[in-house]
Amino acid sequence: MTSLDTATPPDLSGRNLSKRRAFANRTATILIGLCVLIAALPLILVAWEVLSRGSSAMSLGFLLDEIPRNYRTAGPGMGPAIVGTLVVTGMAALIAIPIGVLGAVYLNEYGKNRPLARFIRTMADVMTGVPSIVMGLFIYVSYVIVIGEKNGFAGSLALACLMLPIVIRSAEEMLRLVPDELRQASAGLGARKWRTTLTVVLPTASSGITSGALLAVARAAGETAPIIVTVGLTYVFKPDLFYGENTTLAAQIYRNATQPFEASQERAWGAALTLIALVFLFTILSRIISSRFAIDKR
Repeated sequence: MTSLDTATPPDLSGRNLSKRRAFANRTATILIGLCVLIAALPLILVAWEVLSRGSSAMSLGFLLDEIPRNYRTAGPGMGPAIVGTLVVTGMAALIAIPIGVLGAVYLNEYGKNRPLARFIRTMADVMTGVPSIVMGLFIYVSYVIVIGEKNGFAGSLALACLMLPIVIRSAEEMLRLVPDELRQASAGLGARKWRTTLTVVLPTASSGITSGALLAVARAAGETAPIIVTVGLTYVFKPDLFYGENTTLAAQIYRNATQPFEASQERAWGAALTLIALVFLFTILSRIISSRFAIDKR
């Protein structure tokens, strides 16, 4: 027999299997891409509608001037509402983020599966599904009625209640991703648990914790119902959050969008675009901070 007769035939079954896997991979990739496109289509349409209708109202005066007291009055502005949104939401973040991160540290580093830790997780999951108006009514009953007036701090408390479960659960998941080898190495060098958590675990998870915190801020910044219930509807911003009603972009969107006048409708679309731009800027800022943390860890 010649050498050609004794040659091993090619593995046709292996080639067919490889082709089938490649075809299945391409098909799955296309289907996933279509699903992402379908899921993102409503968001794209909403963003385009807000951009197309709100851009006509945008100007330097719209961002800086005072809010007109007459619904029919055309023109700027939303300056007090922008400042009020930043201050009220910022106070809510100062309340919710430290408490949420500390709660996540307890759940992941100390509580584990203890009864108190399980209770906190359950309550955080329950609070995540509570409608925002319920949080507003809770703060109204427990704080506004007690002090006898609506103010900006009441709105911050309501937004903090909405942010807290998001911060707790997102921060806990990020802490879980930190390898146990880092904790063991720090303990092997003689560091106590609190020092390991403060200098090793938290810096390692800082990128994810920052993203989760900014996600909570983005959700709180656009809430309207709890703001109206606890802060009220007014035209001016008051630097003292503990005295009198205040204004935010969410409240002004509601106030102007419910009116039939063209000037009010234009201001509502402009305020909505401004709010989206603020959330977008916060997102970019969180990415910059996260990248800085990643560079420092290297």
